[in-house]
Amino acid sequence: MQRMIVVLLVGLLAQPVAASAQSSEADVMAVITRLFDGMRVGDSAMVRSTFAPGARLMSAFERGGVPTLTGRTGSLDRFVTAVGTPHDEVWDEHIWGTEIRIDDRLATVWTNFAFHLGTELRHCGVNAFQLFHGNEGWKIINLVDTHRTEGCTSGE
Repeated sequence: MQRMIVVLLVGLLAQPVAASAQSSEADVMAVITRLFDGMRVGDSAMVRSTFAPGARLMSAFERGGVPTLTGRTGSLDRFVTAVGTPHDEVWDEHIWGTEIRIDDRLATVWTNFAFHLGTELRHCGVNAFQLFHGNEGWKIINLVDTHRTEGCTSGE
């Protein structure tokens, strides 16, 4: 009998943890969605709000047959400025196949993407986000993407 009570208590205690994990995944995904929504409408403040101070942006790709990793100091500021600078065509990034992993205050999001400039598919690859949960909620601390122009599809 005592063993059954212990099993029931463990089961009941596990339920809020599972619900909390699901809520955290939704919270993490909300940050990613806000980033891409901000890009679509050209709202630099919305985009900036998704990143932690000092966040890094990098790209991993092949240039002239040479594996290349780019990422410069100030790349986030340049990106946010570019988003907010008026442009004729919408920056529209489609994502699919998203995987989210969370442990305590760290989350990783891995997702396929296809970037459209207006209606034209420009490039594709994978986004790898790292997020930290601090006093202001989840914020992107690192974003690395791959970057291809061949073999791209628009999504699922």
